[in-house]
Amino acid sequence: MAAKPSIPKGTRDFSPVEMAKRNYIFNTIRNVFHLYGFEQIETPSMEMLSTLMGKYGDEGDKLLFKIQNSGDYFSGITDEELLSRNAAKMASRFCEKGLRYDLTVPFARYVVMHRDEISFPFKRYQIQPVWRADRPQKGRYREFYQCDADVVGSDSLLNEVELMQIVDTVFTRFNIRVCIKINNRKILSGIAEIIGEADKIVDITVAIDKLDKIGLENVNKELAEKGISDEAIAKLQPIILLSGTNAEKLTTLKTVLAGSEIGIKGVEESEFILTTLATMGLQSEIELDLTLARGLNYYTGAIFEVKALDVQIGSITGGGRYDNLTGVFGMPGVSGVGISFGADRIFDVLNQLELYPKEAVNGTQLLFINFGEQEAACAMAMLTKTRAADIRSEIYPDAAKMKKQMNYANAKNIPFVAIIGENEMNEGKALLKNMETGEQRLVSIEELIAEIQ
Repeated sequence: MAAKPSIPKGTRDFSPVEMAKRNYIFNTIRNVFHLYGFEQIETPSMEMLSTLMGKYGDEGDKLLFKIQNSGDYFSGITDEELLSRNAAKMASRFCEKGLRYDLTVPFARYVVMHRDEISFPFKRYQIQPVWRADRPQKGRYREFYQCDADVVGSDSLLNEVELMQIVDTVFTRFNIRVCIKINNRKILSGIAEIIGEADKIVDITVAIDKLDKIGLENVNKELAEKGISDEAIAKLQPIILLSGTNAEKLTTLKTVLAGSEIGIKGVEESEFILTTLATMGLQSEIELDLTLARGLNYYTGAIFEVKALDVQIGSITGGGRYDNLTGVFGMPGVSGVGISFGADRIFDVLNQLELYPKEAVNGTQLLFINFGEQEAACAMAMLTKTRAADIRSEIYPDAAKMKKQMNYANAKNIPFVAIIGENEMNEGKALLKNMETGEQRLVSIEELIAEIQ
């Protein structure tokens, strides 16, 4: 017996109903991006490993899916190298390309390659899949879509404000209640400076970013393992557990970080963003959260994360400011800020909360029953008119038993069925049946279109 087929762990198939839901998500986000003046680009699924490596920190580099070279990749490799069983070193010899880990680094590469064609500031969005060799778990997949919007070539904090407005607009349209968490890497740098561990900023932010997942005790343990002193860890506790309103937190931080120039700069940036947003009438909660660190190394200013309030799941949107991401590709000094919507997690949230509008997931609106060659020809003429009227309609392809055709309509949740027999053909009409109410009446093609519309 043939082996049962399977798919790789951390990936999923999507049925027609699920794809209708996903398209609702993509279309909603795309429409909001357009509303705010963003333009779409696409980049290849695979990038050169030289483009990807070293941009996400050590942890990110480990999660890159590498693509084995074609051809004789053993040529030029010694027996000694093969017998060393050094997987990382061998992979670098076998693999020149990798699947993209996110959309931001490929975007930076795109900006550098196309700098002469771009008008700055450049507002772009991308909706494409990314891949991470992560351990699959609830809400975490190895292949998933990101929906990114970035602005490069502008230092203005109005860009941060607009991106938060985009987040609020998208989740308001989805009817998902969310909390938008905001922090600033400059504040985190200032904290590292104040506690006497400025050179350990990366270790501190990577550890703090795990607070929600592993708890304070394990965060402190990880900090200690990274060589951060007990005294510094003790000083860190009241800062990362700071509570109160956003204004109260900012006031406290101004005092705590008074001796750190970079820390105060981060507080000022956060204050501008939060104060401006407070005048915008956002529907979502906005919280200054000092435990938010965003593990990726390229963030340098404001950082964001969005949590759903009614579902237990990881962040469903994230992003931040990066000052010199294009610098690694030979184009220094170009600042950018962006957000990324996690479409797969949003899909799960909308499913759990049953928030999909009915019209978003309905497919065919009208099915013509097929009684034979003449009736089908008459139905096809009407189909041309219903489709011209933008009614999603189809004809059952075979002259099968009526019960089979009606079962097909029920299985696809088609709300209307048009029946054309000999009498209907003679009158140039159709018997239109409402599958929900069971009501049916004889109508002209014009009446049929008006009824469904």
